[in-house]
Amino acid sequence: MPWKASSPMDLRAELMRRLAAGERMSALCREYGISRKTGHKFQRRFEEQGRKGLENQSRAPKVVARRTPPELTELILAERRAHPTWGGRLIKSVLEKRLEHTLPSAVAIHRMLQRAGLIAARRARTIPPPRAAPQREATASNDLWCIDYKGQFRLGDRSYCYPLTLTDQWSRFVLACEGMAAISDEDARDVCIDLFRTKGLPIAIRSDNGPPFASTGLGGLTKLSAFWLQLGIALDRSRPSHPEDNGRHERMHRTLKAETTRPARANLLQQQECFDAWRPEFNEVRPHQALGMKRPADVYVASPRPYPQRLPELRYPTHDDAVVVGSGGSIPVVGVGRVHVTRALVGQTVGLREAPDGRWLVTFATLDLGHIDRRRRAIVPISQETP
Repeated sequence: MPWKASSPMDLRAELMRRLAAGERMSALCREYGISRKTGHKFQRRFEEQGRKGLENQSRAPKVVARRTPPELTELILAERRAHPTWGGRLIKSVLEKRLEHTLPSAVAIHRMLQRAGLIAARRARTIPPPRAAPQREATASNDLWCIDYKGQFRLGDRSYCYPLTLTDQWSRFVLACEGMAAISDEDARDVCIDLFRTKGLPIAIRSDNGPPFASTGLGGLTKLSAFWLQLGIALDRSRPSHPEDNGRHERMHRTLKAETTRPARANLLQQQECFDAWRPEFNEVRPHQALGMKRPADVYVASPRPYPQRLPELRYPTHDDAVVVGSGGSIPVVGVGRVHVTRALVGQTVGLREAPDGRWLVTFATLDLGHIDRRRRAIVPISQETP
């Protein structure tokens, strides 16, 4: 009979008793429906371990060939404890160079760190969708300016420098490179005003989706981007997590970092002097292959659109009404009450227009923000409306 006809342990013990009594292995294996190899296996285990040898044993290999040795695992964990911000890829690179020995993959090292509790699970990051017009390509000077805060770095006095940079996308001309002590809406606005006065107004400005250029609020607006719209400058935002959308500007940042921050200067004033010396060299001395080996200064011309002495008053001739956004960021709507818009537009005028379906459209400058939901007393952003 086969093993499964009764308890395997009882049958195996019975087989051992009958073998000990002198019966032949081949005949017993045929009777129990097992191979002679299996019979001899249990006979050997019984002789070595007694009745315990007749129990089912794990089929897992005794040795895992690719398992990391404990001493190497501890070395990896110690490196992480000494450098809490290092990930698997960096630890692998540093230790392989130090030990002259091939380590497990960076993914395997990352899992070791997770199991040891040295890496916390990352929370999912909420990234707002782009809120402005589709991306555009420049075909002439001032069609599109690009603005960004290059990654901060530490100066010799241990303070941080946050370079604010602006370039003309078509000519690669560096319009400004200003070292800031912090990311600031007001300081960025001052830099823009100085440029507008000397270079004129661009048609559009491209930025990322972070402050002070964009927000998670209605229309993604900030005070700075609302200021641009008031001047008739269109907003052009790169896609979240896609720095290649602003590739020319990012490429300039790589050159800026290599030529002005290695090493960083002693303080912000000295670092700005370095930026001021680098900018004319980049614009007037360094040729660019994309420009046919011309310099940016050879092809860039100032904008014919002047910066106005007074900010233009926003008018909405095609809208039913125009209201001023109050100090709390809300507007009064007849039959609804006060509806929150965004604090970025405090003091600004927005237009209200009744759509054919009875909803009210809220517009700032040339940007449609959304429709008023009377039941919720809130504005539904255009980007969230279902077609």
